[in-house]
Amino acid sequence: MGTPEFPDLGRHCSVQHCKQIDFLPFTCDRCDLSYCLEHRSYIKHQCSKAGNNDVTVVICPLCAKGVRLIPNEDPNISWETHVNTECDPSNYDKVIKKMKCPVRRCKEVLTFSNTIKCKDCSVDHCLKHRFGLDHDCPGPKKPATTSSSFWATSLLNVASSFRENRQVARDGAGLRRSSSGSAGQMEECPQCRVKFSSVTALVEHVKKVHERNNQSRVLKMSIDVCPKCGRGFRDPVSLVEHVEKDHGGTSKA
Repeated sequence: MGTPEFPDLGRHCSVQHCKQIDFLPFTCDRCDLSYCLEHRSYIKHQCSKAGNNDVTVVICPLCAKGVRLIPNEDPNISWETHVNTECDPSNYDKVIKKMKCPVRRCKEVLTFSNTIKCKDCSVDHCLKHRFGLDHDCPGPKKPATTSSSFWATSLLNVASSFRENRQVARDGAGLRRSSSGSAGQMEECPQCRVKFSSVTALVEHVKKVHERNNQSRVLKMSIDVCPKCGRGFRDPVSLVEHVEKDHGGTSKA
């Protein structure tokens, strides 16, 4: 047996009708005899010392799970027990079907060593398409707008519109005064819109008509009330700043 350089190389199979020379023989852990590839199992060489240590597993073609054959039992009984109890055909695709890169026309199979999860879309891709531009990444999902931030944004919009309207009113009053001054210096009563040729006449009109009737000139402004503490504010911006500072950005009472 063997060669001059390796005299102990190879063994004959211990099965009497085989005796095949195997240069990589298998040694049985029970009877300590050498066997070829075909007769390496306990059943194939009918090992007398195997006992119940022989384990035979067959793959189910329906669910791709391993079915262990119980020693000294008919294999058909083991098979029927598996089919009636734990066989799940839906598991076949999970075991057999391999995950591939979702990029169109890419057939790269995703394995442990070549799979990269995109940090924006959280989808697995191959190394070739790991960057967002390579797999048309839609980007991260936009966070949902909370009720408190939406309420604060609405108040800021109201405040900005209030400031714009007040500026427009001031500009209109200035234009009205300039136009009335150019047309004979006419003065207009802000309460009843009656025009006078001089400021003195206008002052006397206000004292006689409006002050006596308790209708003095008062600038009417709307008051915004905090829904949390009931504090009033003339400027909506001040109300927003008060809510964010004192109530943590929430208007719920």
